[in-house]
Amino acid sequence: MPSKMTDTRARPLQFRGSLALAVQQFPRNRAATIGLLILFAICFAAAFAPWVAPYDPIQIKLSMKLKPPSFEHLMGTDHFGRDVFSRMLWGGRTSLSVGLLVVGFAFMLGVPLGLASGYFGGKVDNALMRLVDAFLTFPPLLLAVALVGLLGPDIKNVMLALGLVQAPILARMVRGSTLAVREDVYVTAARALGASPLRIVLSHLLRNMVSPIVVQLTVVFAAAVVSEASLSFLGFGTQPPAPSWGRDMSEARRFLADAPWMFLAPTSIIAVCVLSINFMGDGLRDALDPRAWRTRRSVGADA
Repeated sequence: MPSKMTDTRARPLQFRGSLALAVQQFPRNRAATIGLLILFAICFAAAFAPWVAPYDPIQIKLSMKLKPPSFEHLMGTDHFGRDVFSRMLWGGRTSLSVGLLVVGFAFMLGVPLGLASGYFGGKVDNALMRLVDAFLTFPPLLLAVALVGLLGPDIKNVMLALGLVQAPILARMVRGSTLAVREDVYVTAARALGASPLRIVLSHLLRNMVSPIVVQLTVVFAAAVVSEASLSFLGFGTQPPAPSWGRDMSEARRFLADAPWMFLAPTSIIAVCVLSINFMGDGLRDALDPRAWRTRRSVGADA
């Protein structure tokens, strides 16, 4: 019979082996690989916007207003003569940074709530889930608008509001996954060996829920990008003259007939960004799910 020390060492090795296999499986999904490359290109361009952008995004040149796309201005200019391409790059810094911070906030708040609710059950589960249900009764965007309206139109308040909106959704998903795995044999064995609840949650439950959590975080990321653009479109997010995809869409409404490129640029970049995140999330789901590997192998063997 293997010793307790041998068993505890085998688990981290098995976990690392699963991650290595997932890294090998991910590139086989072409849509996910393309999505990852496109998302990386958008993030790279946004991160290095001060060096990539050809013009100052807030510099006004009325003599160049409403110029169509050309070699000088790849996406044309807006009603103030500002370069649309430069504003897209700088606006990406805002939208993507908001998305990443919302993902971090939702993870730090939603995952512990879901783990505690699912593992302990009983009164703890009832109390936490009633709190989560109170947030989920409101439409996410409407709740975000209410929170930003209460806190004030500022990008920091947008991050906080979107994090509070997305955290209950993640908590509900983590709770369901915890309920599904907390009665497995290895969790029962850990209890019998005297492992503390914290050790069981971190070393056994959380480790075996990596796949659904990672996939849900990609959904949160995409939703945060769209929600930030929506709030900025409504005037609750980034304030002018700071560039923002949603704010630029709002300003472009008045010039749809004369300068459609003003509206097409931010809508197109939002659509491409969200699709890339969704494709990447689908690829991560398949790569991190061992059942998908077995299905592919069985299909290949039958063929």
